[in-house]
Formats: sequence, structure tokens, C-alpha cells
Amino acid sequence: MVVYAVGWSDHVAMIDLVIDSRPRDVGGFAVRRVLPSVARRLVGPFIFYDHMGPAHLEVGTGMDVRPHPHISLATVTYLFSGEIDHRDSLGSVQTVRPGDVNWMVAGRGIAHSERSSPESRRSGVHMHGIQSWVALPIEHEETEPRFEHHPSATIPKVHLEKATLDVIAGTAYGALSPVGVLSPTLYVHAQLEAGARFAMDDEHEERAIYVVEGALGCDGRVFRPGTLVILRPGAKVMIEADEPTRIMLVGGAKLAGDRYLWWNFVSSSKERLERAKDDWKNRRFASIPGDDVEYIPLPER
Repeated sequence: MVVYAVGWSDHVAMIDLVIDSRPRDVGGFAVRRVLPSVARRLVGPFIFYDHMGPAHLEVGTGMDVRPHPHISLATVTYLFSGEIDHRDSLGSVQTVRPGDVNWMVAGRGIAHSERSSPESRRSGVHMHGIQSWVALPIEHEETEPRFEHHPSATIPKVHLEKATLDVIAGTAYGALSPVGVLSPTLYVHAQLEAGARFAMDDEHEERAIYVVEGALGCDGRVFRPGTLVILRPGAKVMIEADEPTRIMLVGGAKLAGDRYLWWNFVSSSKERLERAKDDWKNRRFASIPGDDVEYIPLPER
């Protein structure tokens, strides 16, 4: 894949920053974590970004992210393959499959779990996808929690030359996702055939390209899967693919104020983080119907 700036002098770089993912273990499942990073905490409202897999879960095994809490953010689950059973303290029970969007607004507080289904454990499953968190605007941080599920068929598709784009959340290329975002958001899944060429959406203030599969070339450098390439504001960028490639377009408006992150909690207030920690430690969060036996304890630090 080749990405370059149009109409810029050769000496003007279009890349603001490059972040390489780091390996992490989540519920016995390996992920590549991109955000948060020491170099950059947010891109638009995105404050957490995990690339799950690709991995094959053998028969008798599965993904088990035990009940845990969130505040002041929205979680977004998007799968390329496999499936995950979501449960939360609102009583939501939903299986997310490839192309579907699970959007959970934590607001003032919610608990949820993510596990492989009994059917997946019996047969084994190939898992591949993205788990991300979107920080909420200050005025919405304490909103009532809610859960939305949008099947793949309801997600807008944009067809460009040799490229298909799913507008997961927010707006892009003139399409509007049904997902109930609370600030301007760019979140797109793009599948490119060899020879594809299209312009990067320039509607949003902050933008980045995450490489899922294939290779991304920019300013004479090549970026491999697991890399987030953050673009300079206002750069006019063309995207080209020399081979079948999968990327994610990520970003949106920069949020007002600072955001602090501790474990699974995000907030503009350090005091609010302390209250959330105490609430989880003392079991004040509502329990999850059907998954209330075990939970992830508050970390010591």
C-alpha cells in the first residue's frame, strides 16, 4: 500500500506520529495494544485501542474477560472473524459477529463481561477483531449507561474503486453510522483490493490509519500490521493498495479538557477515578445477570 500527500512539497511530512502496538494478555487471549501510548493518549475521542488476534482458540478453550467496570467512556467491539457473547449490568445479552457493532456507553458506571459462547468452545473458533474505547465529552461523562447493538446489515457501506468501506461509527465519505456517538467521530473499516486508490476522508480534525493486514507505505517507509500512523491535521492523503489490505480509519474531534485513565476507568476528574475505584472495590456497581459469580478484582496499582 502507498499513502502520500497530494499538493504538498516533498519536504513537508504528512505523518505526525507512528505508534507500534505492544503485546498484552486479556482473559487468556493475546492482543496488540496501540492506545493509550506514552507518545499519544488519544486520537479524536479514541483513548484505548486493542487489536485482538488473529488467533485460533482450540476446542475446549475460549475468551474469558470476566465482569469488570467502566465509567465515562463507550466501548466499541468490531470483529473480522469469530464471535463474542456480551453481558452487562443493564441486563443486555448479545452475541457480536463479524461486521456487527456493539456500542456500550458506560456513563456514570456499568459492568460487563465478554466471553466465548458454549458453541464456540465446543467447536473452536478463529478470533480476529478490534476492541476500542471512546472517551465521552465532559458534559456526557455521567450520562445514564446504555447498550446498542447494530447488525452488520445496518452499517453503511461506501464503495470506492476496488475498495469497500464500512462506516462503523460517526461520519465518513458522506455516510452516517446509526451508532449513537456523542462527539464527532471517524471510525471506518476498509477492505482494499490490489490496485485500490482513494482519498483519505478529510472531514475530521484528528485522523489516523491502523494497519490490520497488508502493508502501509508513507514518506518512503513501510508500516506493517499492528502500527498506527497518525496524520498531520489538514494533510491531503491518498491511499493505494498494491495487494489485498485491511485498514481502520480512526479519529474525530479533539475532546475539550484532559482525560485521565486508570485501569478500566476514564474521566476528566482524578477525584472521580478514586470514587470509581472505591465503588468497584466495595461492590457498589450493579451486578451482571447471568454472570455474577466471578469478577476481576481492583488491581493493587
